[in-house]
Amino acid sequence: MLDKKIVNNLDYVLLFGVFLLTGIGIMLIGSATHANVDSPNRYYYVFRQALFAFVNICIGYYLLHFDYRMLKDLAKPMYVLNIIMLLAVMFFGRTVLGAQRWIQLGPFSIQPSEFAKAIMIIALAAYVDKRVNTLDNLRGWIPVFAYVFVPFILVMKQPDLGTSLVFLAILLGIMIICGFKKKYFLAMGFGVLAAAPLLWGVLHEYQRNRIRVFLDPGLEPYGSGYHVIQSMIAIGSGLLTGKGLFAGTQSQLNFLPENHTDFIFAVAGEEFGFIGVTIILLLYLLIIYRGFSIAMNATDNFGCLLATGIVAMFTFHVLVNVGMTSGIMPVTGVPLPFMSYGVSSLTTNMLMITLLLNIDLHPQRLRFH
Repeated sequence: MLDKKIVNNLDYVLLFGVFLLTGIGIMLIGSATHANVDSPNRYYYVFRQALFAFVNICIGYYLLHFDYRMLKDLAKPMYVLNIIMLLAVMFFGRTVLGAQRWIQLGPFSIQPSEFAKAIMIIALAAYVDKRVNTLDNLRGWIPVFAYVFVPFILVMKQPDLGTSLVFLAILLGIMIICGFKKKYFLAMGFGVLAAAPLLWGVLHEYQRNRIRVFLDPGLEPYGSGYHVIQSMIAIGSGLLTGKGLFAGTQSQLNFLPENHTDFIFAVAGEEFGFIGVTIILLLYLLIIYRGFSIAMNATDNFGCLLATGIVAMFTFHVLVNVGMTSGIMPVTGVPLPFMSYGVSSLTTNMLMITLLLNIDLHPQRLRFH
């Protein structure tokens, strides 16, 4: 039964952007996969994505009946559960394409690192909220950095550089909203540059190749550079208006790898053209803007921190995914929110939108002091 109070106060502008992007994603997944799958299951990915989108919408509406501030008391157990899940991947995880990131549960394959993003937003927001009065100097931030460092390292071990960088983006967003001083940012920036040679040594060889290919895509045109080259060809061939849905040759003829997951934006560029991808990017901008507005009008510091972490996560995902498919950023395997195929990713994103809506249902403003 519908709750009129909830229905009347939902942010329908935010929902419009989310539902439209999800619908576009389902269409593009169908276009990207229908020609490459045996006929009895040619729309397997479409039905699966649509089914879980519907299930997540139902779950999300149910969760709106609970006050998001309940999560503050659950943050510590969730953080511990997160560490346990990431450790379980190390010992029992399934390896796909050289990365050990999935756990098989019967017919379902889940990716704990995707759920780890949501858990880290909640756990970090609660942790910072308790320490907000001690964050006026760099020393006060050291426990916060350590709090993020543990799951960061566990995800790096999978290896999953993209998701581990999402953790840093979430932390960065929360640092900015808490008034982290510019001089500290500059000092940390110089520190990272100084440590660059050491960081290069930590990376796996395929990760180094991705950076080399980013600097020169023609370095390995049939190896590490193949994804990027085919993606840029697909986007460029869409021109102004695109070739039309189900008419993208790079995708239909299977030249474009991972076309229904990480490189779904390239399919959009080929089939919808410049005008189509501009509309898609404007929809993402709408979601980010509404999320930032919710953060600024949150009931309390915890709600503000939650919304900021969510906005930081979405912003990072969009910038990195669009950047890597366009050839202006290294390939990191970061999916495009609501559009890339993936049950774990879609569920995480839908739950974060639900959390934004929940925060928005409590409109009283309270700034940091």
